[in-house]
Amino acid sequence: MTSSRFTGRTALVTGAGSGIGRAIALAFADEGARVVVAGRRREPLDETVRLIEDRGGKALAVTGDVSDAADAQALVDAAVDAFGTLDVAVNNAGVFRGGAPLADLSEADWHTQLDTNVTGVFLALRAQIRRMRTQPTGGAIVNIASTFGAHTRVPGAAAYAASKAAVSALTRAAARDHIGEGVRINAVSPGAVETPMSLRPGETEADREARAKATLPLGRVSTTHEIAAAVLYLASTDASSVVGTDLVVDSGATA
Repeated sequence: MTSSRFTGRTALVTGAGSGIGRAIALAFADEGARVVVAGRRREPLDETVRLIEDRGGKALAVTGDVSDAADAQALVDAAVDAFGTLDVAVNNAGVFRGGAPLADLSEADWHTQLDTNVTGVFLALRAQIRRMRTQPTGGAIVNIASTFGAHTRVPGAAAYAASKAAVSALTRAAARDHIGEGVRINAVSPGAVETPMSLRPGETEADREARAKATLPLGRVSTTHEIAAAVLYLASTDASSVVGTDLVVDSGATA
């Protein structure tokens, strides 16, 4: 383990079956946390658990849909039943249905993104806060927003941008509501990251690398490890006075 910032603490990570969510789960385990990995599909969650256990960590996979209130509560209950506390939660689960201008956006795609990206974060937050505020040590929550929304917009992503801007606003409002109860809430807004979501239609990873070199101030997209590092900072006591921030990690795109 590279550090012990989270030894003895329990972290819940939604959307942990791949990409950013898996990287966050692995990072918490590497720093001593017991990790509950959540998502809709069992197989990728089991793979995340295996990766954690292979590194000497402890993890539990729980399937659920955060846009369902009962499932959001069940994730919290599973963490507490397995490990006794819920010290950290990362609300990473999200979906993207892009490509169409607003006038051509289907109601189904609108509702899918708002249901998961906004209502899902609300329901997860509510369940997590209700548990954390009963604990003497409180807790820390990090929501994954996006630079698409509060920080920038791109054509064909109106619903996604609206949903992620809402996550940023919801984070700040919840942070003010509950810091007095010992629950500290922040957000991370990634820009382009080395995951399939950042590939344009028909684009290869080499194409993306060339585009990033030409258009991003840093000259490359962010790694999942870099997003995870930002999340762990906000969840740690290193950020004990950071409340309601939206930390942008985007290779300088919105600087």
